[in-house]
Amino acid sequence: MEQEKFNEILNFAIDREKEAVEFYEALREKAKFSGMKEFLLELADMERGHITMLEILKKKDVSHFDVPEVENLKVSEYLVVDESPLENMDYANILANAIKKEENSYKLYTTLANNFSDSEIKNIFEKLASEELKHKNKFEKLYDEDVLKDN
Repeated sequence: MEQEKFNEILNFAIDREKEAVEFYEALREKAKFSGMKEFLLELADMERGHITMLEILKKKDVSHFDVPEVENLKVSEYLVVDESPLENMDYANILANAIKKEENSYKLYTTLANNFSDSEIKNIFEKLASEELKHKNKFEKLYDEDVLKDN
């Protein structure tokens, strides 16, 4: 795999992580309870940690890896579109958006992990996928407890 192509993939992932940090920071400003503010701060910090991991991975020489060419990275599947401005979202929409963002990140890192045979790179993407899945599950529990309980 060409180093340039690998770095493009990582830059895409880094941009998604930066968007997640901005999303959680904006939510934190809107949160009314200290417990939720702390939780959102933790998530933003975790996403910052993901950025650091990806930046470190960019320094790895991948020119010797034999990775099959991926014709379609399906980037569009990982983009969240048709979002309402944050200030117009109610709690249910915020949680649904957060669930979708985390699901898309999980899919992205799972896809990337499956495309690398190098165990170090594969393990990093699998770890990132696992962390995104934990975030998704936390939001799904909140959605179930706070939104669906009333229905």
